[in-house]
Amino acid sequence: MQDKYVSRLIVNFIQHPMLHWRRPLIMLLDVLLLPLSLWMACMLQFGVWVPDRLLQVSWALPAVLVLAVPVFVRFGLYRAVMIYIGSRAFFSIVVAVTLHTATVVLLMSVFAPQALPLTTFGIYWLVTLTLVGGSRMIIRGILLWLGKSSHHARNVIIYGAGDAGGQLVEALQVGVHYRPMALVDDNPELQGTEIQGLRIHDPRELPLLVKKSGVGEILLAMPSVSMERRRQIMDYLQQLKVRVRTVPALEDIVAGRARIDSLREIDIRDILGRPPVPPDEQLLTQCVTGKSVLVTGGGGSIGAELCRQILALAPKRLILYELSEYNLYTIEAELRNQLAGWSDDMVRPEIIPLLGNVTNEKKMELVLRTFKVHTVYHAAAYKHVPLVEFNPIEGVVNNVFGTWYAARAAARARVETFVLISTDKAVRPTNIMGATKRLAELVLQSLFHESQGSTRFCMVRFGNVLDSSGSVVPLFRQQIRSGGPITLTHPKMTRYFMTIPESAQLVIQAGAMCKGADVFVLDMGQPIAIQQLATRMIALSGLSIKDEEHPQGDIRIETTKIRPGEKLYEELLIGDNITPTQHPRILRACEHELSAEEIDATLAELRTACDRFDSDGARRILMAAIREYEPQCGIEDKVWLSSRDTATATVAATMIN
Repeated sequence: MQDKYVSRLIVNFIQHPMLHWRRPLIMLLDVLLLPLSLWMACMLQFGVWVPDRLLQVSWALPAVLVLAVPVFVRFGLYRAVMIYIGSRAFFSIVVAVTLHTATVVLLMSVFAPQALPLTTFGIYWLVTLTLVGGSRMIIRGILLWLGKSSHHARNVIIYGAGDAGGQLVEALQVGVHYRPMALVDDNPELQGTEIQGLRIHDPRELPLLVKKSGVGEILLAMPSVSMERRRQIMDYLQQLKVRVRTVPALEDIVAGRARIDSLREIDIRDILGRPPVPPDEQLLTQCVTGKSVLVTGGGGSIGAELCRQILALAPKRLILYELSEYNLYTIEAELRNQLAGWSDDMVRPEIIPLLGNVTNEKKMELVLRTFKVHTVYHAAAYKHVPLVEFNPIEGVVNNVFGTWYAARAAARARVETFVLISTDKAVRPTNIMGATKRLAELVLQSLFHESQGSTRFCMVRFGNVLDSSGSVVPLFRQQIRSGGPITLTHPKMTRYFMTIPESAQLVIQAGAMCKGADVFVLDMGQPIAIQQLATRMIALSGLSIKDEEHPQGDIRIETTKIRPGEKLYEELLIGDNITPTQHPRILRACEHELSAEEIDATLAELRTACDRFDSDGARRILMAAIREYEPQCGIEDKVWLSSRDTATATVAATMIN
């Protein structure tokens, strides 16, 4: 331990950029090496230890030093940090030594033309280059060794020997936290070759390499590989029970948002990701570019991503409508920082942050009219199933009436397109949240017919988005970091998953295809078993499952119970009547609607129930309006249950008295 502490002090002492003695120390080293180079050149030339001709020109030794140091300073040989010396620094050394040798030749040709043959200076150039460059390499090697030993460097294997892999090797070799032991690559032509002294192996050799090298981590350096191939690699690495991390995405590296050695944890999208479908640029820009766009719930997970992508499409104006002050502050700051990266010749959209509630219909209409909004993306909603089950009246008010008021305001303000962010939980709902979103869909369809098509309304229905607020993925990640256990509500539960950027991009494109009261369904791929998701996340963290068969494992998976409102399987369609659209990931569903009279009666009854805080009445109204709604649990509203018990007790006490 003491040796490692001393090593760390040595590294910090030598490498500290504010130490003024570092340059003089390297200069002193060169002062010793340059006369040695001239002596070695003469010795090699004449074959004796002390050549007479060297003694005749002994005056040249200080001259060599006087000529060398200014040249070396000019070419930056004393500016480079030793541990980070690379190919560019060695090119500077070659140029500096060559120029220095040329000046020595010129000096000798003037003052002692017959003293030394020309070949001696060729040898002198080679020896000087070897000593000056080699000394720096030796110092670099010592520092790397001291640094890695003092920082407990971890042995790693790099998967991928392309450009990214080569750059990662170079970056890690000058760092102190990782020690690259080998590379693996699928390309047979690369196998058996070397990069920076590291041999490239066949991936089939990984189990042996991991065991032999004591590797606990594999770094995936394949930023441009397809999602399908990445998933196959993950499946293979999962068996090795080592931690897996990856370099950033290629676009982040190219854009300068990340370095090649900015390693990140394996994202769940690396495990579940699908091959991306290139967006239709016309659909992306149709409702956004050059237009005034408003996003309700702009600070939430989906709303914030919509704002990011909308801003990149250069709207005339982007209005952020958000109830949470903190969320509004955060997304506005991020978007303004995003604008700061735009070139000066680009027209910057106006960003307008507004605090407000979608249930305030008058303010919504005022905002829409004031800023002449063309497109509304309605992402404001309560989406957490158990929480809405515990707070059903707030769920109805926000999800149903908030949508109704915002949509009515949009129709009166002559907004062109209104897009509702819906959910797969609206299909045959078993909870208040899903039922309110389904009723919101029906309300928009009725409103479109009532407004005679002045505003196009559409709904975009999709499943869970990765890393959204309330998602299971960040919960599992936090539980793994805490040492477990991971909690599952049911071992057979499955869910559809999609990344936030992909879902937001598809929402924008679906809105452009809106004709009237459309219900769009996003292709979510195949549903994923939540237990399988947990197992993969544990394995790719380099940990193992702890159970009765494996008592020495790291993370336990515990099954609790299904929470209020949850169901085992989610669906995206009520029926089978769907048609494709011009986008392969967006489908159009044709489902039953309610008449305007039915909608008006339902909303009136719901309003009365909400005003009375009557959770039981509100749920019965939802069940009558949405014939597929079958509650999974009883009423979970603690306030309503307590008030009912209090009222019952009061009546009983009155009867007794």
